[in-house]
Amino acid sequence: MSRNYKFQNPEGLYFISFAVVGWLDVFTRNEYKDLFLESVEFCQKNKGLEIHAWCIMTSHVHLIFKSVNGQKPELLIGDLKRFTSNQIVKAIRENPKESRKEFLIDYFKKEAAKSANVNQHQFWRHDNKPIELWSNEVIQQKIDYIHNNPVEEGFVFRPEDYKYSSASDYAGMKGLLNDVMVFQYFKL
Repeated sequence: MSRNYKFQNPEGLYFISFAVVGWLDVFTRNEYKDLFLESVEFCQKNKGLEIHAWCIMTSHVHLIFKSVNGQKPELLIGDLKRFTSNQIVKAIRENPKESRKEFLIDYFKKEAAKSANVNQHQFWRHDNKPIELWSNEVIQQKIDYIHNNPVEEGFVFRPEDYKYSSASDYAGMKGLLNDVMVFQYFKL
């Protein structure tokens, strides 16, 4: 799986986006978003994942993160994606309220059949498009992009009103994730 990741600096701060195969709107149910956040929290506590900004949209996720315990960023994100893939597919299978269950599971199986390194199902696309953030201006630009995604989609009027992002942390409120490293940008 790491063949598609291009993290040049193991200690760098990165912006990544990763999407569900076919850009399927899986994260329309809060329980699936909550499973993803539980996995992020596990990685924060146990694997050295430092989160600076995040947002879960209906078909994709945005993160600004850093690996702080010496693990390669591509391996850290690979672990996160692998675990969340298994957990969310299991939750879809077991959810009696999931009206799209058969469609989703069939789609994930068909996508897995296209890939030599995937066994039963493929939930996430392989590409992450990592961008190393090299300046305060670029960091702020990516944070604004992440937090304005739900506004652009018409989910909320203000970024901090979207529950499944770090925008509330940046607005001085407590968000869903603990230990978000809020970026402070000071113009001179």
